[in-house]
Amino acid sequence: MSGADRWQAVLERQPGAFVYAVRSTGVYCRPTCPSRRPRREQVVFYDRPDQAERAGFRPCRRCRPAQDSDAEMVGRVCRAIEEHPDGRPALATLGREVGMSPYHLQRKFKRLTGVTPRQYAEALRVGRLKAGLQEGHDVTRAMYDAGYGSSSRLYEQAQSLLGMTPGAYRRGGAGMHIAYTIVDSALGRLLVAGTGRGVSAVYLGDADARLEAELRREYPLAELARDAAGVGDWVRKLVSHLDGGPRKLDLPLDVQATAFQWRVWEQLRAIPYGATRSYTQVARELGRPTATRAVARACATNPVSIVVPCHRVLRQDGHLGGYRWGLERKRKLLEKEKPQMNADERR
Repeated sequence: MSGADRWQAVLERQPGAFVYAVRSTGVYCRPTCPSRRPRREQVVFYDRPDQAERAGFRPCRRCRPAQDSDAEMVGRVCRAIEEHPDGRPALATLGREVGMSPYHLQRKFKRLTGVTPRQYAEALRVGRLKAGLQEGHDVTRAMYDAGYGSSSRLYEQAQSLLGMTPGAYRRGGAGMHIAYTIVDSALGRLLVAGTGRGVSAVYLGDADARLEAELRREYPLAELARDAAGVGDWVRKLVSHLDGGPRKLDLPLDVQATAFQWRVWEQLRAIPYGATRSYTQVARELGRPTATRAVARACATNPVSIVVPCHRVLRQDGHLGGYRWGLERKRKLLEKEKPQMNADERR
């Protein structure tokens, strides 16, 4: 968040992953603090309470900012889920871990991560299942190692969890049918691929052969078929979006990912059109402030560009950073979004 965004959050008493300190009083507070608002020129912002204390400020006795921030709370909840024996602790158990009611925990966790604690736990369990199958373990062993207690329950959910049966996934996607097409767009050639469940790939480039090779590398044993009708609706929405049409792309996804990748991608989808974040900011919003490099890797391995807008993530110094489809395309995407945002702000 910029200084202006943080000040607005303080004025509106909106929650945020930062604290503000007041020079005239020597006290620092959460942005939600009920105390009287100070003058802007007296305020200094810090990312964490310990930074404010090292600068000589003391914590407010009303809002108690030295206690866990929302981002730290999310990190503690994620660790509690990851370390739980069956990977599925109850909300009440997680609430006791962070001193919060189950209702408020669920609401804050979803606001910061885009998923509920249960959805995060399920993503972790699916990740363990996929890892076991990819390592060559038989389905029964992978299932129990991941925490599934019933094979019938797993097979009922297999299509939504894996896009195929566990056995097919173990064979590297053999038997999985992916339709794709390649069309012209405002950013060059656009490949869109997907299954009956959702979009599996969105690539940008100059040569069809190279885009097709990328798709084969992503899904080496799947059955690929060039079928424009199979992905036609998604293609039309993506092309229209790139031409300056509807800004929100709420397309279904069918991609293979770890729990952490899912969390990052959900956080990227929550970035407003025309706005940007740094890799560090995304890591903090996830409650994992030291995971900046892992966030960058999740952006780099994003197979559904545009739908998951990794182009909206920049380096801490404001430079573009990397982009799988070239920095010039990233620059054009950001330039295309920025004027529309500014026009909306002037209305």
